Amino acid sequence: MKSLTMALLCACLLAACSHPAAEVSGAAKPERAPATGVASAAASKETAPAFAPPAESDIPAGPLGDAIRRGRAIFTDTSKYAPDYVGNTLNCSNCHLDAGRLANAAPLWGAWGMYPQYRSKNGRVNSFGERLQGCFRYSMNGKPPPLDSDVIVALESYAWWMSKGAPNGVKLAGAGYPKQGFKPPQPPDYARGAAVYAKDCALCHGADGQGQQVAGRNVFPPLWGAQSFNWGAGMQQLDNAAAFIKANMPLSRGGMLSDQDAWDVAMYMDAHERPQDPRYHGDLAATRAKYHDTPMSLYGTTVNGHLLGSEPAR
Repeated sequence: MKSLTMALLCACLLAACSHPAAEVSGAAKPERAPATGVASAAASKETAPAFAPPAESDIPAGPLGDAIRRGRAIFTDTSKYAPDYVGNTLNCSNCHLDAGRLANAAPLWGAWGMYPQYRSKNGRVNSFGERLQGCFRYSMNGKPPPLDSDVIVALESYAWWMSKGAPNGVKLAGAGYPKQGFKPPQPPDYARGAAVYAKDCALCHGADGQGQQVAGRNVFPPLWGAQSFNWGAGMQQLDNAAAFIKANMPLSRGGMLSDQDAWDVAMYMDAHERPQDPRYHGDLAATRAKYHDTPMSLYGTTVNGHLLGSEPAR
């Protein structure tokens, strides 16, 4: 099935995860195992062996298990379980596949142990909760839940449980998207990307990139436009999008696209309008210079005759 090549996304992509568990309330925030120093991506160049997260059936009973299950429900059906904080139709699991379990699709178990971490995106050390807040602001095009909110505590509980047994401060094999040394043979090309998209992506995500819904829930998420991630999200960067696509698309058949096709279709996807970067204050060039000064971002550049970021997403 030649689809999902582009499901990014982002935001993120496919509801390639099981259905969310029923919402449950309550539960104190779990204690985090002490780190052996600052858990920072830059702090350790060591890479651990492959890690397998615990089975869903191993979620404990009681208030802590309730919080873990609620975190999973939020993760897989974000609009339903965290409606006050989302501004589009994406779910966390659209970019972090298999409910955040899948290696090379930015799994939760690959992120939890790497925080606190300095992030150049906001120029300071972030906690894991603050990293989650950023996902709501950018990928979900919404607003960040308070750090002590039930939403953040539940998502932290789910990430903590998913990471049980993993070492802190060590980048695990399969964490993030596989970008190391991943470069296109030729510069990414919009026209070639359009051809890849039509061949491998449009069946699921639509010729217009707006995905497909069943009963108001994304089956295949929108890749651009008003219901997709905004210009501040990590998936608008070509290297992130290309690495996600190469590793995971078409769905369940990652690695089938050539490196060039993955970069080209990432270019095509990211060369469409989407919601404005929330850090924008009326000056496109200044916003690019401050937040997007990298060849991996198309924001504020002209592609296919259009100045990206200059118009509201439709």
